[in-house]
Amino acid sequence: MNLIIKLLLNALAVFILAYFLPGVELSGDKFVTAVIVAVVLSVLNILVKPILVIFTLPITILTLGLFLLIVNALIILLADQLIAGFSVSSIWVAILFSVLLSILQSVLHSLLKEPNN
Repeated sequence: MNLIIKLLLNALAVFILAYFLPGVELSGDKFVTAVIVAVVLSVLNILVKPILVIFTLPITILTLGLFLLIVNALIILLADQLIAGFSVSSIWVAILFSVLLSILQSVLHSLLKEPNN
């Protein structure tokens, strides 16, 4: 159940960013597309991202980890290619989308947590 709630929160974050960020578009039934984007991004982060991180480890070390922003943007651009109703206009928009998505997901997930007693 917790996984479904996290996916729905991620979909909400994608939906909000697509509304406010120019260059990111959702078409069709926008929230259903946002849910699909959240699921596909989760799967890509589990399966593809570790492989990309290993292959790009030398450049990641040279850039002190900043190249991971590019890896995240490439994952988002791959999701753009896989999902018909989701489009990102450029790699710069994908980098900004990646950073803002991470921040918004952190905020939404922290609102979901129960306070410690």
